[in-house]
Amino acid sequence: MLLRKASLVKSDKDNRYAVSAVVSHDGIQMPCVAVPNLAKFRERVGEEAYKQIEVIGIDEAQFFDDLLEFCQSAADVDHKTIIVAGLDGDFLRFGFVLDLIPLADSVTKLHARCELCNQPAPFTFRKTVDTETEVIGGVDVYMPVCRQHFFSGKNAVEIARSVLQIHHDPRQSTPTAANDLEAKSLQTTNSRAV
Repeated sequence: MLLRKASLVKSDKDNRYAVSAVVSHDGIQMPCVAVPNLAKFRERVGEEAYKQIEVIGIDEAQFFDDLLEFCQSAADVDHKTIIVAGLDGDFLRFGFVLDLIPLADSVTKLHARCELCNQPAPFTFRKTVDTETEVIGGVDVYMPVCRQHFFSGKNAVEIARSVLQIHHDPRQSTPTAANDLEAKSLQTTNSRAV
């Protein structure tokens, strides 16, 4: 097996679990370099170390405004293999990751399962009333949803607020509250299928 020297980088805005590690929602950690922008990555690791790196993994790529220019330079000029993981949208669509698609050697689009009906979930729904474009958060702020629940608007907002209430109010986390939420979700799903 051929081993290649790799480095992982993420935005320093993402400090949800750890500053110098990428952490999955289930707690798996990998050390990384946290930077405010990708232009700082080379400086942070040092010129000699950068020359030795063959593969650069970029996590939460949507947070980097200089994503396109960094990836082009690192791949085309410095001959690095670049692996990008990030959202092509959150509760709104945005272009930093989308700008790379025409230039990528390959693209794998992954989907979660809808939290409301377990169908494939290509969309992310923000459960809070925040209006800022960037709100750093995990399952407390965002949930994966299917096309139907993303675009059904009012029903999704209503269900999401119920989920939030259950998560934030321990008195509401009874089996009855969870069953009511599931029934409401199924009712929404079934009313669309008719």
